[in-house]
Amino acid sequence: MRQMLLACIVVYAAILTAYVGAARQSTTPPARTFQSPAGTTMRVLVDEQVLKGTEVEMAELTFPPNSDSNDHRHGVTETMYVLEGELEQVVNGTSIVLAPGKAASIRATDTVRHKTGAAGARVLVVWAPGGEIARVTSRWKITQ
Repeated sequence: MRQMLLACIVVYAAILTAYVGAARQSTTPPARTFQSPAGTTMRVLVDEQVLKGTEVEMAELTFPPNSDSNDHRHGVTETMYVLEGELEQVVNGTSIVLAPGKAASIRATDTVRHKTGAAGARVLVVWAPGGEIARVTSRWKITQ
């Protein structure tokens, strides 16, 4: 049941993105890309600039091989859907391994750690409500 709910959230975000993209196609700024000090890249898909609101943000994250984000918290709910590779989420000390097609949500009250193996991982991440991209990338460099 939880997996179905998570899949619905990801589908909702994709539909919202398509709708917003079509409605604001002429004013949508080009996607921005950031890189963390550890090498994780983030390609922003939906944020306040695109949505003209703060209801949701969406990005594609590419974690390098053998990466470890260390324990941290987010200010909002974070839902990750694995596109490629394998992502281990350690949520409040409990490990959840996500393969392609699998998703997990982390509440703002949770402590999380993102880890990858030798293949790294590419994931779709949805933050609701928005505001996390600016917070997360405050120490990252913009690459595009």
